[in-house]
Amino acid sequence: MRVISVLFLVLVTAATAYAGNLDFTLHKLDSGRPGPTILVIGGIQGDEPGGFSAAALLVSHYKINAGAVWVVPNLNFLSIIRSSRGVYGDMNRKFADLDPKDPEYEAVQKIKEIIRDGQVAAVLHLHDGWGYYSPTYVSEWQCQQRWGQSVIIDQETAETARFGNLQELAERAVAAANEHLYEPLHAYHVKNTHTKTRDTETAKEMAKTLTYYAIGQGKPAFGIEGSKNLPPPMRSYYHLRVIESFLTSFGVEYERTFELGAPQVAEALQSNVAVSFFDNKVFLDLRNARERLRYIPLKKDSAVEYRPASPLLALVSAEKSLKVYFGNTNVTQLDPQFMEFDSSLTAVPMEIDGERRVVAFGQAVEVRRQFRVEPSDDYRVNVIGFAKAGLTDEAGVSLVQSELRPEFSVDKGGRIFRVEVYKGEKFCGMILAAFAQEPPRMAAVKANLPRLRKSGALDLGR
Repeated sequence: MRVISVLFLVLVTAATAYAGNLDFTLHKLDSGRPGPTILVIGGIQGDEPGGFSAAALLVSHYKINAGAVWVVPNLNFLSIIRSSRGVYGDMNRKFADLDPKDPEYEAVQKIKEIIRDGQVAAVLHLHDGWGYYSPTYVSEWQCQQRWGQSVIIDQETAETARFGNLQELAERAVAAANEHLYEPLHAYHVKNTHTKTRDTETAKEMAKTLTYYAIGQGKPAFGIEGSKNLPPPMRSYYHLRVIESFLTSFGVEYERTFELGAPQVAEALQSNVAVSFFDNKVFLDLRNARERLRYIPLKKDSAVEYRPASPLLALVSAEKSLKVYFGNTNVTQLDPQFMEFDSSLTAVPMEIDGERRVVAFGQAVEVRRQFRVEPSDDYRVNVIGFAKAGLTDEAGVSLVQSELRPEFSVDKGGRIFRVEVYKGEKFCGMILAAFAQEPPRMAAVKANLPRLRKSGALDLGR
């Protein structure tokens, strides 16, 4: 037996979010060693998941070894969960002038303050744009009017304390990314919008943006665009390629927990779809979660406090339930069961595949064959998905996967089940029992059993 531990690198505790009150978060990855501080921002436009997903991976899967990286992965969180460019208009056009009555006024002022912070040496702003930018016309989707697969600068150089050679730094980042393309069409180019001139409609629009505001504050800033013509994980892959090149140029040292490729990026993103409630009393692994999870124990007469494993995960109230969003995706809906909580227990002894372990609440344990919670006079156990007439306490019962009703599992695959522990009628905590997946060959054999039996191939009595 091994305990599956989810590393909560994103230590964000929140009350239940109501649509319109989703604040962005700032995550400071500081090495404690000399080096510049780079601010990375994603999610200003909610329909650009390649950018904000890459920013989230910086928070959860990177370690900074020299210098610092500050990350805002969810600047316009409401627009992210609505998958909208901007619920209240385009936030990236609100940095030159903004009415204090604008619903996003406070958020814009707050990110401006972060940009102006004396520690911030440069800004990287992440986007996804349609098509593939090319300095020469190739086709409708690959030309000067497109934005995808480009590094955006407002001008060739900037009067800043450091890193004012914008064109040179952008060209270096582009060259590095272009050494790792999946196909030539994905090549990056530098796009200079010549914002300061204000002699084109594009330049006039860019004068209202976050990057141009940053340059006006003496902070070199770069826009990084993935292509909306590519799947989101591949966009995030290219974003990270460009970001890493910039960090190297800036003198920031880093390491990551995964090999950098589009499949690995997709896998890394899915590793963080989890949430815990009330100091880990309740933990839910929501990868491949069912559309609705019912009777989730939550504390009575209390705000719903939760800790997401990713800064892209949020809970939003919906009538009498809670919708869980991971970026643009509504991964599940939780129906709470409010009850009294008991804090006298933090763990229970379990026997898993013949091995005894004391398992803390808020953990998922992997089960190959069977598990049971050891009985005690101090608590009773309710395994969601198991029922036996006349049995009110399921502690002491050895359970295998076939004895649990799959429709009550947390996941769609019927593998992960809730083990809830109570003291009297008060809820103590929850553990997830995750049955191991069958090897593909065994699953294929089981799928073919009916056909084999019908054909007589399994009639061993002949």
